[in-house]
Formats: sequence, structure tokens, C-alpha cells
Amino acid sequence: MSLYNIVDYGACADSSKVCTGSIQKAIDLCDRYGTVYVPKGTFISGALFLKSDITLFLEKGARLVGSDNISEYPVMGYPFEGRDQLCYASLINTDGAPHKNIKIDGKGVIDANGVALFNAEMSENKGKRGRAVCIRNTENVVIRGVTIRQSPAWCLHLVYCNNVLIDDISVHTKYDESGNKYDIFNGDGIDIESCKNVKIVNSLIASQDDCIAVKSGRDREGRRAGISSENIVVENCEFKSGFGIAMGSEMSGGIRDVFVRDCCFENTHSIASIKTVRGRGAYIKNIHYENCSLVNRSTEHGDTKWFRGALYADGFYGEEEFDADTPFDVNEETPIVEDIYFKNITVDTIAGNAVYLCGLPEMPFDGIYMENIKAVGKHGIKVKNISNLYQMNVEVTGVED
Repeated sequence: MSLYNIVDYGACADSSKVCTGSIQKAIDLCDRYGTVYVPKGTFISGALFLKSDITLFLEKGARLVGSDNISEYPVMGYPFEGRDQLCYASLINTDGAPHKNIKIDGKGVIDANGVALFNAEMSENKGKRGRAVCIRNTENVVIRGVTIRQSPAWCLHLVYCNNVLIDDISVHTKYDESGNKYDIFNGDGIDIESCKNVKIVNSLIASQDDCIAVKSGRDREGRRAGISSENIVVENCEFKSGFGIAMGSEMSGGIRDVFVRDCCFENTHSIASIKTVRGRGAYIKNIHYENCSLVNRSTEHGDTKWFRGALYADGFYGEEEFDADTPFDVNEETPIVEDIYFKNITVDTIAGNAVYLCGLPEMPFDGIYMENIKAVGKHGIKVKNISNLYQMNVEVTGVED
């Protein structure tokens, strides 16, 4: 296996020098199954584009830091928030062509310099903000060991990928490891969009928004593409801030067969959120949350249109005012939610509802299964437009009800 040390191609650990060209040259020259090696030190770079059959390896003590010059990030067509639109390139990217066998490995840090880029990209406003890492249209992806932090928007975004392993990584989008807050919004930890066969294991996520969000396109464009997210496992992970593990709200290609197991949530506002709204169409089904615990002492968010509680399924996500009693006509824009399982879960939170379940009057959520649940929240349980709610050994308490 060939090793391509970025220093040999002109990169240097000097905060006054931008090494984009040198690092990209190492990537471009790397032969099949070779490794692009980032040694100990801090290297400044703009947008980098990976290719098939290579490993990007960051040694412990290596820091790849995004340049604060937005001219280093070309504005390109990218999927974001369920639609194809112009976006600033991310720090680490693939282009839109099909790729295979891409690995990001090591114990180093990928720091997108997101606060500076957030301000610059919002000010220039030629496209949506970039991410720290965005891997698209790739078969066989491994991301292992690294720390990814401070993205201008979502941190790790995978789109149209198949057979993905994310193992033993740390993601920080709200605070750095010292507790200093990043001044950004819409800072999801990991977004899995229209991907199949994904495992996220043994990882730590401290997020400004959704810790993990499973998505599949938005409204008519998402239905037309029709690429689902399915067969996804999140296991043995730790969550330190943010909004837990979400399905949607962009889900117009369908989401199915997602399993969240053996995870611990601390000062997140939720464990589980099933989010949809009229116009999406498609489905969210066969979603399992099992053997999870939440202790939350943050009051930063209450019961709002963006967040309902610790365990929630919301058919009116993002709507300030809504009528949960008057049905609309059922058509291709009507989302279907069915077979959602909560098992062996404890919740102790002082924000929002312990449990909130609200489907559409014309398409009630069908099949919510709750077993061995002990949940305490500011409010208890709210249920509306749910068909077939099954409860076994469920104790829900609202301290202010």
C-alpha cells in the first residue's frame, strides 16, 4: 500500500499558509488503495475532493482546519435540506460522480472553522452553507476514529451512499471539547440522506441541532427521486447536546428499518423524534428505539413547533398554528407514519413533553408501540390522531401537569 504524506507535496504546518493545492495534489496522485497521510501538526485547507479507492488518514495530533477564505470553497450544486441547490463546498467532499471504497481514518481532527465560514457564507449568500464533510454517491464508506467539529452547517453529511460504517468518531457542533460555544445554527451532527445499509457505532455526538437525522428528500423533488433511507443501525453511542435521533422532516423518498439501540443521552432535548408535515408524502415506518436513557437538565428549549419532547412523533412539524381535527384530502403529498417502537427507555427531563404523539386527522399514525417506558418530563403525555397505540408497563409523569 502506497503512502502519500501531504508534507512531501508542499503542505506545511503553518497557520499562515493555505495548503489546499498541496493536499489535493496528494489526493489526485494517490494510487488505488493508497493512503493520503496527514501528519501531526495543523494544516489549513480549503475544499478538498476525495476519489475512489483511497484512505485519508489523520495521525493523532494532526489537525486539518478549514481556511476562513470563502473563495477556497466553490459554489456548486449539492443536495441540502432535501433539495438540489447551490451550496458552498464543504471542507472534505466528493463530487457528484459515483465513487467507491473511501475511508477517513485515524485519531486526528477535522475542524471546518465553521464560525468564520458561517459568517462569511451568510454574508456573501451565493449558496447554502457548506458542511465539514460531505460524501455523496459512494459505495463502501468507512469513517473511523476521527474528531469532526465546527461546521458552518451540518457536520457530517452522507447522500446517496450504500454500505457505510461510522465507528468511534466524535462530532462537536455546539461546543468544542473545552465547552466554548460555536455561534452557528442548523448544526446537525450526522445527516444520513437517501442512504442504505448504514451503521453508526461507538461514537460521541455533541450537537447544536439534531444529533443524527435520517432524511430522504423533500416534497415533490424527493418523491420524484424516490431514493429511500433504509437499513440503518445506531448502536452504543453517546449524545451530549442537541435533539437526539430524528427521522425527517425531509422524508419524501421514504425512511424505513431504522434501529437505535443501547444509547445514552445527556442534556439532549430528546431521544427520538419522528418529524413530518403535509406535502412530504412517502412514509416513515419500522423505526425502533430500544435500551436508551435520557437525563436532561437544559431548559434552553421548551414545547415549540421545532421540538415537542423526549419521545415524539409530530405530523405538524414546524407549524406554529395547526388544526389537528380537520382532515385534508389524502393524496401523494400525504405522509404515512407506521410501526414506531419504543422499548426499554427511561426519560428524566425538565423540558417539553415526556411523550408527544400527534398524527394527521386524515392519516393517523398507525402502530405506536411502547413497552417498559418510564418517563418524567415538564409535561406528561399528549396523544392525538394515533391508530393502534400499544402500551405495556408504561409510566409517564408530567411534573407541571
